[in-house]
Amino acid sequence: MAQALPMLHFGVAQPQSAYGERRIARGVLNEALVDLDAIAHNVRLMRQVAGSAELMAVVKANAYGHGQNAVARTAVRNGAAWLGVATASEALSLRRSGLKGPILMWLHSPGEDLRTVLAEQIDVAVSASPQLHDLAAQAPTGANVHLKIDTGMARGGASPGDWPALVSAAARLERAGRIRVRGIWSHLADADTLGSRRSAEQLRTFQQALAFARTAGLKPPLVHLANSAGAFALPKSRYDMVRSGLAIYGIEPVPGHVLGLRPALTLQTSVILTRRIRAGAHVSYGQQWRARTDTTLALVPLGFADGIPRQAGRNASVWINGVRCPVAGSITMDQLMVDVGDVPVRAGDPAIVFGAGLKGEPTVTDWAQWAETIPSDILCAISDRVPRRYVPQSRRTSFPGETA
Repeated sequence: MAQALPMLHFGVAQPQSAYGERRIARGVLNEALVDLDAIAHNVRLMRQVAGSAELMAVVKANAYGHGQNAVARTAVRNGAAWLGVATASEALSLRRSGLKGPILMWLHSPGEDLRTVLAEQIDVAVSASPQLHDLAAQAPTGANVHLKIDTGMARGGASPGDWPALVSAAARLERAGRIRVRGIWSHLADADTLGSRRSAEQLRTFQQALAFARTAGLKPPLVHLANSAGAFALPKSRYDMVRSGLAIYGIEPVPGHVLGLRPALTLQTSVILTRRIRAGAHVSYGQQWRARTDTTLALVPLGFADGIPRQAGRNASVWINGVRCPVAGSITMDQLMVDVGDVPVRAGDPAIVFGAGLKGEPTVTDWAQWAETIPSDILCAISDRVPRRYVPQSRRTSFPGETA
């Protein structure tokens, strides 16, 4: 005679079932909690590191996932003289939010209509002569440009062989009142490595490019090369301005050297279900994970659609009730399972995916190591369906034009 299956209990706030399930009675809460005091602290610290140079706060990619306009306002209030973004839409969002200070954007496609950008007095980076002439044609009253030289990263910027033509064209257009060269700049590739030979070579190439531009008659008020790591590891690269991205979000830019930055984002949620399983039970897709002993699983409603890196699942952990508990099985699109063992956990208990690490919870750097990537990758991947909430509570929790 077949054995009767145990009855399953579905619904809200049911008692523990034969399978050890508990269901949550209140709504699921996923949020990225952004500490604006930490942003302010980090900006002030990087302002000190920059010394006599000005500080640009880089707020591209929705401020590395933290919320562009909220972070930008906080940065400006705490010493950032400039804001840096990649695209026109990012730059115009800052203007729509009421930010009137200097902004530099550095990515635009051939023939892109930048008339609104130029009318808003947003500076634009230029890496080639055709870009320069295109901008001049779109700006009857003159475009503010920053000429970029590729010093060895082989990404954006004019190659050393193309630099003389770009500089000569810029000098002619500036004399004609068609453009204003406000900056000359480049980007360091290995500044996070102290004593990097590549960084030293880039610095020499940059110095040569700068000397050539000055010989051609260009006298830009801003020369900038250093990123967060360069400002610390290569002081000669600071020049007139430091562009700080990762550091203002609390990630130490040079491994092994602590500046005292404070991680600003905590990714948190709540357990929505627990289940007791027996030794030998497989969890999630495939048969990649199997319980070694009887244990309890906690279901967390975050997955790779929210920005949790699927490839980190084998090593990752989540902080629940004061304990780092390992992820069990494959991270799925909307959820992941956590092996909480015999830790008392109930549906509704808070779960921290990563935070500042002050309580022992995982940090974004931990997740980056587990996923074999970098912290910026983890932060920028947090999707728009995870709401951002800003603390302290006494401050505004939303900002004009905020997209997340």
